[in-house]
Amino acid sequence: MEESQNIEWKESWRDEYIKWIGGFANAWGGKLFIGINDKGAVTGLSDAKKLLEDIPNKVRDILGIIIDVDLRTENELNYLEISVEAYPYPVSYKGQYHYRSGSTKQELKGGALDKFLLQKQGKRWDGVPVPNVKAKDLSVVAFDYFRKNAIASNRLTKEIIQENNEILLEKLHLTDSDYLKRAAVLLFHPDPEKYVTGAFVKIGYFRTDDDLLFQDEIHGYLFEQVEKTMDLLLTKYLQASIGYQGLHRVEKFPFPEIALRETLLNAIAHKDYSSGIPIQISVYADKIIFWNEGTLPENWTVEELKKKHASRPFNPDISTAFFRAGLIEAWGRGTVQIIAECLKYGIPAPIFNYDFASFSIEFQPEKLATIPEKLPKKPEIFLTDNQKTIIGLMRENESITHGILSKTMGVSEKTISSNIRILREAGFIERLGSDKMGKWKVK
Repeated sequence: MEESQNIEWKESWRDEYIKWIGGFANAWGGKLFIGINDKGAVTGLSDAKKLLEDIPNKVRDILGIIIDVDLRTENELNYLEISVEAYPYPVSYKGQYHYRSGSTKQELKGGALDKFLLQKQGKRWDGVPVPNVKAKDLSVVAFDYFRKNAIASNRLTKEIIQENNEILLEKLHLTDSDYLKRAAVLLFHPDPEKYVTGAFVKIGYFRTDDDLLFQDEIHGYLFEQVEKTMDLLLTKYLQASIGYQGLHRVEKFPFPEIALRETLLNAIAHKDYSSGIPIQISVYADKIIFWNEGTLPENWTVEELKKKHASRPFNPDISTAFFRAGLIEAWGRGTVQIIAECLKYGIPAPIFNYDFASFSIEFQPEKLATIPEKLPKKPEIFLTDNQKTIIGLMRENESITHGILSKTMGVSEKTISSNIRILREAGFIERLGSDKMGKWKVK
């Protein structure tokens, strides 16, 4: 035997090892051997018979559970085998909750504890009700988007699609008594971050790991995040190569759009939203990495994702809504499709990375792109009228202030600041000197 998820060795008994027993009970059960050292050798116990009676009583009094303790002998040395079953309810050690993960014991705190307690109650994080939010507070545009896609996917009856928003939410199982679930807020609220911290997507373009050239944040309800993120990736962050088929011009991106979209949908649908950390997409000249907080199902590895597998979504209610809208499949084929699309496109299969708290997918093209020496500039066609006007005024007066721009253009200073931030991040303008006394350089 070796120490593992279900096996732990201890050379002698200490009462603190009751925490390990609680960890087994809260996870998948296991065996704790007393009288065996870290190398797996039996060292023996001089007080084995006394512990045979003491340990079950202490565990019953402190944890409130029943365990089996058996006396074993090897080479005339006594040791104990403590067998612990997995319990369907949370087992507490003096107000603490411990959990067996791999060959380690962890004390659950914060978001991890919340998730554990919910799972023991048969609930998931996205199914928890949220007070003080009603269907009237949700985005009409979000419902319109869902209905349009649900009709196209043919995964809901016309009768359900035509119901009002409140009944539609009930039919999608996004309500709990008189409350909306967290999933409903994320899917349909115009500002889900009001209730869920970090519920957005960040994209950054990097020259190297520590050299960020520009970045964007995508906010809004989850359906909106999908569409806006894909639009930004394809119009701003990825450069398509130009070719011709006969007389027709053909643009080809370094990665298949279908695989990128499926990866983004997986990240949004399976993210651990209790972490408060946004989904992060890092774009380089030679690769693109999608990263999100989240965990695989118990005892799964990334190898499971490379073949057809059971569908066990991290956020079942969010995933069901995405399925009804035709955005994802419900058969555990998403990662398999990502791999297949890459191979069909002529690039290597993506690299899956998992560290028990977060997950990432890294794409690399077959031919590496040239790393740009400076920030790529957007073509003029992507600028709004306000942004074009700001650039023109800065060319005329390099010391122009936000206040003068606001009065000249007849818009608020907040609008000016927002547009200047976008222009600076995109590399159109640069501030020389301090923000108050410096001059504008138009590139």
